[in-house]
Amino acid sequence: MAMSSVSLNCVPATFTTKMSMVTHSNELARATPFSLQNCLTCPKETTSNEENNCKRRQLLLGVGAVTASLVPTSSLQAEEIPQNYKAFVDIPDGYSYYYPSDWREFDFRGHDSAFKDRFLQLQNVRVRFIPTAKTDIHDLGPIEEVVYNLVNHVYAAPNQMVNIIDMQERTTDGKNYYTFEYTLTSSNYASASFATIAIGNGRYYTLVVGALERRWRRVRNKLKVVADSFKVLDI
Repeated sequence: MAMSSVSLNCVPATFTTKMSMVTHSNELARATPFSLQNCLTCPKETTSNEENNCKRRQLLLGVGAVTASLVPTSSLQAEEIPQNYKAFVDIPDGYSYYYPSDWREFDFRGHDSAFKDRFLQLQNVRVRFIPTAKTDIHDLGPIEEVVYNLVNHVYAAPNQMVNIIDMQERTTDGKNYYTFEYTLTSSNYASASFATIAIGNGRYYTLVVGALERRWRRVRNKLKVVADSFKVLDI
């Protein structure tokens, strides 16, 4: 699972595991070894569980520093991060994506990482993955068939009406992705979302980013950047 927020003031911009990265030049810097000693501290006012979690995050970052120095240069490192976004890179689990820079990390049950708007909790992005014997998203079937089954039989509750607005396929660095836009509507609630799915590393990855349907016109383009940024990394 992804770490909760940790102070990174003294960590240089670089690839790390389970952490979001900020670069003042808006570019992902080349991975270089660095020391985390005395950089990460737990707040004084914490419960015993919070203290244990903080120590665990310190350990994960320590492992990440070693792993980061071993990762070869990739196209992701050379890409420019869009303005007002940050990059989340999970090297051990093999994926990355951008998220709005003013969002904060939170725990979303059953998901590996998640970020949400500071004030609108239902405006968020989350990523999960499950094991699979398939090697490519095309192994699931044509995009129309896959998207229809997912939205109607997995994402939607029995009392929700489904509207699939758009679906797109792309290939990046030799890996195939399905991205689709849809709404789910019930008597007292309506949401709109993008989802991107991909297969790699023996895993079936799903990224979903969405908001309340009434806000969709205002945030759609902003959230489309998140959906289109998802990448599977080789591990």
